[in-house]
Amino acid sequence: MDFKSLEYFEAVAQELNFTKAAERLHMSQPPLSNAIKQLEEDLGVQLFIRGKRHLTLTPAGTHLLQRAEEILILGEETRNELLSLEHELSGMLRIGVVDGRAPYLVAQWIRGFQEEYPLVRYRLWNGSSDDVLDHMNNGLSALGVIAAPYDSEHYDGIVCAKEPWVAYVPIDHPLAKQKVATISLKELARQPLIVPQRRSRIEAIRRWFSAIDKEPDILCEMSSYLDIVALVEQGVGVGIFPQTTYTPNPMIWPLVITDPPKIAEYLLVWRKGVVLQELPKQFVNYVRDFVEEGRMQPAPVREGLGIEIHKEFKLPASTELL
Repeated sequence: MDFKSLEYFEAVAQELNFTKAAERLHMSQPPLSNAIKQLEEDLGVQLFIRGKRHLTLTPAGTHLLQRAEEILILGEETRNELLSLEHELSGMLRIGVVDGRAPYLVAQWIRGFQEEYPLVRYRLWNGSSDDVLDHMNNGLSALGVIAAPYDSEHYDGIVCAKEPWVAYVPIDHPLAKQKVATISLKELARQPLIVPQRRSRIEAIRRWFSAIDKEPDILCEMSSYLDIVALVEQGVGVGIFPQTTYTPNPMIWPLVITDPPKIAEYLLVWRKGVVLQELPKQFVNYVRDFVEEGRMQPAPVREGLGIEIHKEFKLPASTELL
């Protein structure tokens, strides 16, 4: 006995006529008659008294009709519930997030994704881009938001945002006293630098300086923005990081790097060749649509020292990626 057999039986029991039941089921009469006979054999009871002109339900048939209606309704409800579970995503989504612009991007995505899938919960993990990729490789995060460059042979990604690179100088530094918005790379070449602790990033910074035939004086490599701030405040060196990492600080003056300028690029990435589960897959699809539809909002501009002169500053559209 299966759902199909019960559907056939219900139609015949309600119509009490094989011809009408067959029409209702959009099938011919002989297969329907055979199906009912097979059902009676499987159950070991007679369900109908077959007269010359009409059918009559036996007591067993009457009882089965009641149960069949209940079973078929329950089956349909169960099917709808399962379909609902298929589309109503739930579970824990784990995302590794690099400092800088990335937290603002993830916040926008989660806000919209949560409206569509309120049962989803999130676990965010912060670190450098290399740390985020390691986290993913170890299966601790399904997705990562990192700064370029990245290994496109081993990861797929969606470019989500771009922003200029900025130099952070202590407030008593001669460059800060000029109260300007920009600094040339040539001027930076004369300064001890504090840079992101990432081999691919350091190599990119060296290439950046080589474009003006200079070698950067990298004094310190740091993975934590808070540690960088402490070093800059104490006048140890000049920090070089993406613009959004800057938080207004009375001890620091920010300068957008120009001549030549470079941009930082942020991406949502996942491991290539690994089949994403439904939750991260739907999140990736959501972010892809979010970006393609131009719904990204700029990171909030915090009021504070050095910020006003940056609000109107725009890098050329042709600015290259670092």
